[in-house]
Amino acid sequence: MKAAWSRFLRWRLLGATLVAVSVALLGAGFLLSSLFRTHVTAQFEAQLLRQLDQLTAALEPDAQQRPQLTSSLSDPRWQTPYSGLYWQIEAQGAADAAATPERPVLRSRSLWDTELPLPRDTLGQADVHRHLIPGPNGQVLLALERSVQFIASAPSASSAAAQATPGWRLVVAGDVAELESAVASFSRQLGLSLAVLGAALLAAAWAQVTLGLLPLRKLQAAVQSIRQGREQRLEGAFPAEVDPLVQDFNQVLDQNEQVVKRARQMAGNLAHAIKTPLAVISNLAEDPGSAPRAWASQLQEQVATIRHQVDWHLGRARASSAGVAGLRTEVEPVLQGLVRVMRKVHAQREGRPGLTINVLPMAAGLQFAGESQDLQEMAGNLLDNACKWAHSRVQLVASQAQGQLHITIEDDGPGLSETERGRVFERGVRADERTPGTGLGLDIARELAGLYQGEVRLDASRLGGLKAELMLPGFSKRDALLN
Repeated sequence: MKAAWSRFLRWRLLGATLVAVSVALLGAGFLLSSLFRTHVTAQFEAQLLRQLDQLTAALEPDAQQRPQLTSSLSDPRWQTPYSGLYWQIEAQGAADAAATPERPVLRSRSLWDTELPLPRDTLGQADVHRHLIPGPNGQVLLALERSVQFIASAPSASSAAAQATPGWRLVVAGDVAELESAVASFSRQLGLSLAVLGAALLAAAWAQVTLGLLPLRKLQAAVQSIRQGREQRLEGAFPAEVDPLVQDFNQVLDQNEQVVKRARQMAGNLAHAIKTPLAVISNLAEDPGSAPRAWASQLQEQVATIRHQVDWHLGRARASSAGVAGLRTEVEPVLQGLVRVMRKVHAQREGRPGLTINVLPMAAGLQFAGESQDLQEMAGNLLDNACKWAHSRVQLVASQAQGQLHITIEDDGPGLSETERGRVFERGVRADERTPGTGLGLDIARELAGLYQGEVRLDASRLGGLKAELMLPGFSKRDALLN
């Protein structure tokens, strides 16, 4: 069962906006925070590298080829105990040996009585390595180190050769707490800013959804006015996106109005048509002197007249309800069912050969845009008419072209002249009075087809008799998939 909020378009739109904005802002927050951390870390390392370069520049060997500083470093934090900025110089390989009084050789005053625990490392010439190491008072330090070697002159005065002395590890380290503090401060400010931005975006989305749904509220009010009888149609200016719905709804209202009007007219016509036969029957029933046999023929005549009028008006009533939008009927099952019925109905043909009804192959998925009963009524009347007049053969085929359904029924009967083809569509007219029927079938078929914006055409058949073409709105399943 769907949640109650999902039934409302407003909450669906706002929910989708909330999810999209939240994901976008969270992603932006993580991305910006990561970029800021990367930038601050790079700046911190660049500052330490400048300090390392300054330490390297101030380093000179003494008489014993041991390092010494020829000038003091400029940053005052070097002199403040546990200030968070430290340097240290020790012999290369000292980290692998046991602690000695010579380890480390030099260190900044800020280290006070501690030393930097450097990891084992092998440094090449001009290499600068990066380490995270523990520092004084529980600090976490980012350390940069490089290796330095002094070149000593040879003892022989005549020799200009130089000897390489052991290398020294120069280390500069800084407390990363400042870096983490800057990142945390930026993240807090960024989070607050993004929260304000998110609230502003949600407020804008609320306003947008409210304004966007106003036409639907207006449409709802217009429909209520119609339901309460204050209006007959949807009136007013609507946005282009809603206007097609308004136009379609007005067309439905017009169609319903026409259906009601036709129904009232047909009810009046039917009442008027059977009024006289009923009066005759009533008079016969009230005449005490007449014997039943005397008025039996008159009674049968009036009953036939009433049945004729009822059949006619029922056909017209069904025709008046045609053309309802959204209906789809598979054509082939309807036609195959009609063929089976006609084969049984016309199985006995006195004085004539047996009837063969051929159904030619038709495209799969043909559909009629209307009710199946209407298709049965139209095609059934035409097929029944062909079976009545056919000598021995009836042929039926259905096809579709340019959105229109074509049903063609041909027979090998006597056919009709051009004059007769026009007259048989008139109400109650039959081509041959000897053939049973009411003369309403073709007229009802044409009436129904016209209400579907279709038509019925009669022409000469290649089989020698009459060809009836029924053209109706329709399409195939293939066309529906393409659309």
